[in-house]
Amino acid sequence: MPQSIGQRPLAIILGTNEIASAIGVHLSRAGYSVVLSHDPEPPVIRRKMAFHDALFADAAQVEGVVGERVDDAMQILAALRRRSQVLVTWLGLLDLLPIRRIDVLIDARLQKHRITPDLRRLARLSLGLGPGFSANSNCDVAVETRPGKIGLVEAGDWTDAADGIASRLGDIGAERFVYSPFAGRWHTPLEIGTRVYKDFVLGHLSGVPVAAPRDGILRGIVRDGSEVAAGVKLLEIDPRGRLAQWTGIDVRGRAIAKATLSAIRSDVGRRSGIVAEADRSHPA
Repeated sequence: MPQSIGQRPLAIILGTNEIASAIGVHLSRAGYSVVLSHDPEPPVIRRKMAFHDALFADAAQVEGVVGERVDDAMQILAALRRRSQVLVTWLGLLDLLPIRRIDVLIDARLQKHRITPDLRRLARLSLGLGPGFSANSNCDVAVETRPGKIGLVEAGDWTDAADGIASRLGDIGAERFVYSPFAGRWHTPLEIGTRVYKDFVLGHLSGVPVAAPRDGILRGIVRDGSEVAAGVKLLEIDPRGRLAQWTGIDVRGRAIAKATLSAIRSDVGRRSGIVAEADRSHPA
């Protein structure tokens, strides 16, 4: 479908996690219409840093940008006409492709072990974030998300594969997470931001109690009532005391979002003819 004169460029972001949401905030502020498409694997735990809960008609806001749930193509088209900031949907990419020409397609699901799809030719510019992407192989632009290496990957090179080593938060690594020992239904009465203590029961997986691994602030937790696979993150504890963060965009999310926006604004993006109207009036 041709794009009308004055219509904001459309960005589709695969994922409703905190990284996808941080990118959504930055693109919305840069003048893009943004749609986040949900993917169930892995489950989102840092939900106060993401637009994910908009899918369940809960309030979802990240740094002043509101996420609005849309359920079908007509709702999306109506929302795009009134310049909503960030739309969040259960619809997958195949459902979104016919709605309107996609200017920017971003895979921000950060799938560590699944085969990544070939995004080329599905949009005017496609970007793959995290493990499994290479320009000239399955996307137009690959962005590294590993801490210390965040940024554009040279054409032909692959982003780093997942190594199973958790980044550190304060002085704590993987031990701040609890992983599901088996597949089941998760239930918890607790809200993100709650102070918890080691061995305190935070929820139940198919009736089996799951306890906090240490003292701290509950930074993330799978939504109550969710079905989860074996071996996925159920929750995260922030051990940093008064420096703990469980809302907004964190340092890593902001760095990845800025790197992604910079890649779109780069010569690669310019050659694709993508210039947001906000770029013309409010250059970075």
